[in-house]
Amino acid sequence: MLARLKNIFFGDASAKRPLPVGYPVIRARYDASLTSDHNRKHWVYADGLSANAANSPGIRRILRNRSRYEVANNSYARGIVLTLANDCIGTGPRLQLLSMNYEANNWVHHEFARWAKAIRLPEKLRTMRMAKAEDGEAFAILINNPELEGPVKLDLKLVEADQVTTPLFQFPKSQIPFVDGLVLDGFGNTIVYHVLKQHPGDTNVRYTLEYDSIPAKSVLHYFRTDRPGQYRGIPELTPALSLFAMLRDYTLATLDAAKAAAYFAGILYTDAPANGEADSVEPMDAIQLERNTLLTMPGGWKMGQVHAEQPANTYGEFKKEILNEIARCMNMPFNIAAGNSSSYNYASGRMDHQVYFKSIRVEQAQIGAGILDRLFTTWVNEAVLIDGFLPQSLRAKSADWSHQWFWDGQEHVDPAKEALAQATRLQNFTTTLTEEYAKRGIDVNTALRQRAHELELMRELGLAPELAQPNAVTVPAVPEDEDMPLPEDD
Repeated sequence: MLARLKNIFFGDASAKRPLPVGYPVIRARYDASLTSDHNRKHWVYADGLSANAANSPGIRRILRNRSRYEVANNSYARGIVLTLANDCIGTGPRLQLLSMNYEANNWVHHEFARWAKAIRLPEKLRTMRMAKAEDGEAFAILINNPELEGPVKLDLKLVEADQVTTPLFQFPKSQIPFVDGLVLDGFGNTIVYHVLKQHPGDTNVRYTLEYDSIPAKSVLHYFRTDRPGQYRGIPELTPALSLFAMLRDYTLATLDAAKAAAYFAGILYTDAPANGEADSVEPMDAIQLERNTLLTMPGGWKMGQVHAEQPANTYGEFKKEILNEIARCMNMPFNIAAGNSSSYNYASGRMDHQVYFKSIRVEQAQIGAGILDRLFTTWVNEAVLIDGFLPQSLRAKSADWSHQWFWDGQEHVDPAKEALAQATRLQNFTTTLTEEYAKRGIDVNTALRQRAHELELMRELGLAPELAQPNAVTVPAVPEDEDMPLPEDD
């Protein structure tokens, strides 16, 4: 077959026959594949390493240390990471069971929320989201904590990425595939995690290389897979680390130039040539000045002031552009990263937020599938073993545990416009109450039952139920002798 293909595309070299008609040789190229003196330095560090080789333990350690340094010492880096965690996790996820047994659903909702509060689940999820941005990955181990209140003793123990590693001289000697800290099976599934008993950065204890082999079913590994075959994550701030350094350097340079100009009230200079006729003045001699006084200069000398030659007037524009580039790798708009929306109007602000909120929803879906679903399954498996804890309808093997997760809704910039649009969508049947309540992170069944309870309570207290009904949105009439006002420009 190979000889036939060679004969088709290249001809028989021994017979020196021409190429068959219909099989022309096409010589094409990509400009980006060419290397010249102009672009040689652009891709000098480009390599063909695999995902795991590129994310070697040494490279990940350097990136983690630099990312943590920027977050600890750069106000913008700290604000970006905190805002991302707060917007993504918020006050925490809320469970909603989808079975038809509403009483059992409400009981599970209450008990699971009580357990989540006991283990501080929202706080730990926010920490994991921050670690994913700073360290590139976060680990949580499912443990049994006897000190917890309530019958379910399941708890989460967070572990830093530095602690999940395999010492160099203790790599498995068999042919079992592995990545740093992870042991894989023949299908590429992680089966065991190696977790050091002590953090390698601890200074108050004697560091040892002892580690625990923890089954993968007891470990939650939260990271973003950027390449096929990738098993360890790198900081999400990696593309912006050099930009953060540039921002700090430029800020310090601008401040130093302004300070250097402000330190001196004036200088003496002369236009006379060297060895020209001018009074002798001691070089670098300081002269004490008093306010509201006249000053005479030595013959041939003039007084001037030091001006900051560094372009301080472009500092604001530089900072805006570099912050915009920094925030782009986090799918975050400039006004959220900078905490400043002075240059935005209503329409542009909403348009930039659409991409950001979509990335938040994607992140919440990953957390729900990779962390919360596994956590809820483990919680149910432990709750079933506790006598008299679960309702009888949920103890059967055929119990319906289908569920979904609700998150905090995003507040609208203009609630009046959003309420009008919501009423329009409901009226023309392009949305449902379930969808509208879900946008706010509220269960529609809980909301409607609470509404019914409020109406019943108003009737019991003798209040008019119609007072609790929302009024229809009406457009005020415009007198005929007045011009119709133009719609407000967004």
